[in-house]
Amino acid sequence: MRTHISGMVFLSAFLLVTGCAGLKLQAPYVTVTDLQVIEASLLEQRFLFKLRVQNPNDREIPIKGMSFEVTINDEPFARGVSSKTATLPRLSETIMEVTAASDLSGILRQVGALRRGGKSSLSYRITGRLFTGLLVDLNFENSGVLNIPVPPGEK
Repeated sequence: MRTHISGMVFLSAFLLVTGCAGLKLQAPYVTVTDLQVIEASLLEQRFLFKLRVQNPNDREIPIKGMSFEVTINDEPFARGVSSKTATLPRLSETIMEVTAASDLSGILRQVGALRRGGKSSLSYRITGRLFTGLLVDLNFENSGVLNIPVPPGEK
């Protein structure tokens, strides 16, 4: 009986390890495509982020939710979570709309940097995790540049 139980434990561990190896997935490529203010109060601001999520894998990825943080010019800016679900087809991409919140200090840091620098763009970094419902969740990290629109007549 003891040999039978240890054999089952070994077989279960072997199947788990080989199953996980079969689920080896590359991290998705996530970029910010748009950012809109949803609401703003003195102490908190809420934003709608449009994220392009690209799947570099040759298998579809079920997305059960995500969590993420955004820094702008190396300063914390906003963080968000979403329970929206989607299926990301193999070797494909989708746009996900998610909300995030920022506090007053995050906005004040960015306004101060803009006033000092006279910049026409902002560098950002987005990090987070896609919850897949598979045996593994997928962490992501990417950076890019957001161009600031110049009002007509200013150049």
